[in-house]
Amino acid sequence: MRVVLAEDHALLRAGLTQLLEAKGFEVIAAVDNLPELERALADPRAEAAVVDVRMPPTFTDEGLRAAIAVRAARPGFPVLVLSQYVEQLYARELLASGEGAVGYLLKDRVSDVAEFVDAVRRVAGGATVLDPSVVAAVLDRRKDSPIERLTDREREVLALMAEGRANAGIAESLVVTEKAVAKHINSIFAKLDLPADTDDHRRVRAVLAWLHV
Repeated sequence: MRVVLAEDHALLRAGLTQLLEAKGFEVIAAVDNLPELERALADPRAEAAVVDVRMPPTFTDEGLRAAIAVRAARPGFPVLVLSQYVEQLYARELLASGEGAVGYLLKDRVSDVAEFVDAVRRVAGGATVLDPSVVAAVLDRRKDSPIERLTDREREVLALMAEGRANAGIAESLVVTEKAVAKHINSIFAKLDLPADTDDHRRVRAVLAWLHV
């Protein structure tokens, strides 16, 4: 898969490039500022992107805005956003289109090579991947939301869905059967009043409902 990488720190950019290429990705552009990122994302060869939230010139949310823009121009384009801090609003904005193939990870997570590469692959495959720290922050803040309709087990399942886990991964984490996971997920969809749609879209909508607290 051909990937665009955007990171303003030279050493981290070089390290991520080397890591991704060692794991079978082709990094077609490794850039350190917004104008170059926008040009790279406009390249029709690009199939996915790993993007830092804060980049020159203002170091605020350039990477996030570029990610949202490319997904508006190319719906479903896979983007994994990296951030130094937990910013629940950033995760929410990234998911606002209601499509999958998006991820939000803290940069600390990059030190776990297997976890980082797995996140890139899951996003490239159409999954929604949120950093466990974002998941924990939302769990701490949730009050008086539709999520309160869910049982404790259903909340556990939804939190793992938010991390991008497939049914098999959720089942392994909770030590239950995949059939039990599927039952919980169907109950989540019903309690959150999510209309019939593809399961992938409803998973994203469930995560969006979970984020809006």
